[in-house]
Amino acid sequence: MNLLCIGDIVGPAAVEFVRDNLHKIRQEYDIGLVIANGENADPGNGLLPDTAKLLFLSGVDVITSGNHIWQKNGIYAFLDDCPALLRPANYPATNPGHGHVIVEARGLRALVMNVQGLVYMEPLASPFDTVEKILAEEAGKYDFAVLDIHAEATSEKACLAHAFDGRVAVIFGTHTHVPTADERILPGGSAFITDLGMCGVAGSALGMTFEPVTAKLRTGMPQRFVLAQGKITMNTAIFVYNEQKQKVDLVKRINFS
Repeated sequence: MNLLCIGDIVGPAAVEFVRDNLHKIRQEYDIGLVIANGENADPGNGLLPDTAKLLFLSGVDVITSGNHIWQKNGIYAFLDDCPALLRPANYPATNPGHGHVIVEARGLRALVMNVQGLVYMEPLASPFDTVEKILAEEAGKYDFAVLDIHAEATSEKACLAHAFDGRVAVIFGTHTHVPTADERILPGGSAFITDLGMCGVAGSALGMTFEPVTAKLRTGMPQRFVLAQGKITMNTAIFVYNEQKQKVDLVKRINFS
């Protein structure tokens, strides 16, 4: 089965790109499961229920997220009501939403997990311990597992991938909005890429116009970031899961524009 994983979707134009193209991509590449990070899909970061619903209608099966999921409080109730919309599992259990879900895809049960890194980010529960807990809780209930590591530090993502090599079939990073060229099969059989990248304007500062971001970097003063305009590129990776071998045979980066 082919899994398509999409990097952080940035802004309404990127959402429109997904709406206009994802069903065709699913058909062309025989995709059985689509996972996309949607925490930046609405202006000003964050995600609103109508946008999440549009992404699901466009062909996304599971939406993962990260630190920006809390940006708009209009999503809080929807996080509780929609199991396929995830927030990082290592936030406190009292926060709205869920950090993992089991979905069916072509007769297989996929456990999809979402955790957030700690380096240069909020002080949360250990992502290592959190994944261990989820795997123990859901043991026997799924056929293969997928993990979105939403983190700044590449070393933290690599260490998490190493820790769960052979136990989680598909492991990918999000958050930096820059695709990495290190997709590979790890020694234990897990497929890993440090960061998927983003779905947004490639000629930008992580999806934003350069000028206010540059001003922020030069002066340290608050700036109002503005979504960049231009051609959308969707950074993705396709993972080919072999049901008989119970592991991924191939992982390949593909950019759509």
